[in-house]
Amino acid sequence: MKQEILAYPVILTEYNDDGHYYVVTSPNIPGMVTDGDTIAKALIHAEDAMAVMLDGTDYPAVQDPKLWELKDNQLVSWVTVNMTKWHSRYGKTVRRNITIPKGLNDWAKENKINVSKVATDALRELQKV
Repeated sequence: MKQEILAYPVILTEYNDDGHYYVVTSPNIPGMVTDGDTIAKALIHAEDAMAVMLDGTDYPAVQDPKLWELKDNQLVSWVTVNMTKWHSRYGKTVRRNITIPKGLNDWAKENKINVSKVATDALRELQKV
């Protein structure tokens, strides 16, 4: 299967108000904003934010970050996202019927439990093994 891998430069802005954290934005992807309490976590979050923003769109051209004017608390990094893998994990959903005990079904309804989300989360945990 051909992998669709994208790479875009991002701006990490360091903040020390209300704690120490980094905000990630990209002039390439208007509206993409995420954060993390370390650079590593911020960049991991940026991968998912980028995929969400780019999913189903024509991918924008990559701007040269050397042309960006940065503030003293900003730095540039690159984020890559494998859209093929992202789609296989988070892409289009399908309807699937499952059988569960009536008592569990009643309890889930009473407690407003999203059974599809619970099943999806459980399957993702099993997938990690």
